[in-house]
Amino acid sequence: MKAHDGMYIDGAWRPAAGQDVIEVVNPADEQVLGTVPAGTALDVDTAVRAARAALPGWAATAPAERAARLGALRDVLVARAEEIAATVTAELGSPLEFSRAVHAGVPVAVAGSYADLAATYAFEEKVGNSTVHHEPVGVVGAITPWNYPLHQIVAKVAPALAAGCTVVLKPAEDTPLTAQLFAEAVHEAGVPAGVFNLVTGLGPVAGQALAEHPGVDLVSFTGSTAVGRRIGAAAGAAVKKVALELGGKSANVILPGADLARAVKVGVANVMSNSGQTCSAWTRMLVHTEQYEEAVALAAEAAAKYGDRIGPLVNAKQQERVRGYIDKGVAEGARLVAGGSESPREQGYFVAPTVFADVTPDMAIAQEEIFGPVLSILRYEDEEEALRIANGTVYGLAGAVWAGDEEEAVAFARRMETGQVDINGGRFNPLAPFGGYKQSGVGRELGTHGLSEYLQTKSLQF
Repeated sequence: MKAHDGMYIDGAWRPAAGQDVIEVVNPADEQVLGTVPAGTALDVDTAVRAARAALPGWAATAPAERAARLGALRDVLVARAEEIAATVTAELGSPLEFSRAVHAGVPVAVAGSYADLAATYAFEEKVGNSTVHHEPVGVVGAITPWNYPLHQIVAKVAPALAAGCTVVLKPAEDTPLTAQLFAEAVHEAGVPAGVFNLVTGLGPVAGQALAEHPGVDLVSFTGSTAVGRRIGAAAGAAVKKVALELGGKSANVILPGADLARAVKVGVANVMSNSGQTCSAWTRMLVHTEQYEEAVALAAEAAAKYGDRIGPLVNAKQQERVRGYIDKGVAEGARLVAGGSESPREQGYFVAPTVFADVTPDMAIAQEEIFGPVLSILRYEDEEEALRIANGTVYGLAGAVWAGDEEEAVAFARRMETGQVDINGGRFNPLAPFGGYKQSGVGRELGTHGLSEYLQTKSLQF
């Protein structure tokens, strides 16, 4: 798609307040794809005013009509799926097949789920002698990351619109073309002017202005824990609601009775998919000491097969960061069994699929989020040690448990301090709540739990 040189505000593309632009770079060949405006606090203010003006009308719109607009949005995303996939591949670098299946496919399912929920959700309930009304929280400031550029937008905008809120979106500066395409889709779906607004810009400028704007009632942010802390502090000072979906260092626990070959194969695939740029990736594989060397050999073999099948990292800074962690892992004494920090190609921000063995829980590569195709394999002596290691980080976003017996896997998963656990390869569910314990965040996305984030309650006593 061709980049717009304006902001989508109040139902139209409008010139930015300033002249600065952001270059959008293809990470596979390092070529500039185009430019988008670098929005300022003035652009954010214009967008928030438009959202505030549109709020009373949209909040009063019948849920069935809001559902119809979301259904229309889903249909536009379906019709433009190929263009979406091509755009994500161009600016994020993910292989086209993955862009089609995940980057274009998952947002369709999520948008559809909120079209259904908007029509069926009980926005009013009776509790004893009270009637409880679930009302929109107001104007939402949505700040989204680059790693799943459309999914993260839809996972915030769809429930916000279903709830009757209006939105100002500030997408990641690395993937703004996907956000512009989404704004076109919203327009095509007939969402009224001002209900959805888009401001492209840098995080410390436009993102910060949006998070701190007094006209924003809720800030929903997905990204690093460090930035999340700052946004949480700003929201707390202003006493406004906040939803934070932050980092992860998820454990993939393989119990002794599990199908080892399958658990390792799926575990490696989970870490390598999207080039490891997934906050919920199972970046720590925990294996019983008696099966450890077999698992390491299987993982090294599986990672080697990825070779050319994964895309680059999003930018040069991320590539350097990930390579730095690989060097740190070697320096800390971990055993490199696949990949390494040498760039596998002369052009593009690629990092080889990398697997470390002999990783101990105190190493940086076992504690810190790397956000690249890097797997750490740790050994444990018994289930209690496995649980200690699994729970032994500041994060708690996702995880996996594999066991020969499902009840055994469930019992272990119930003791994990994390927001979501896949049992023996359980599938992604767009209706299940997604979000973290501890420093992985506050609040939940997807399904009814995701919708309730954008609602506030009022009790009428009779």
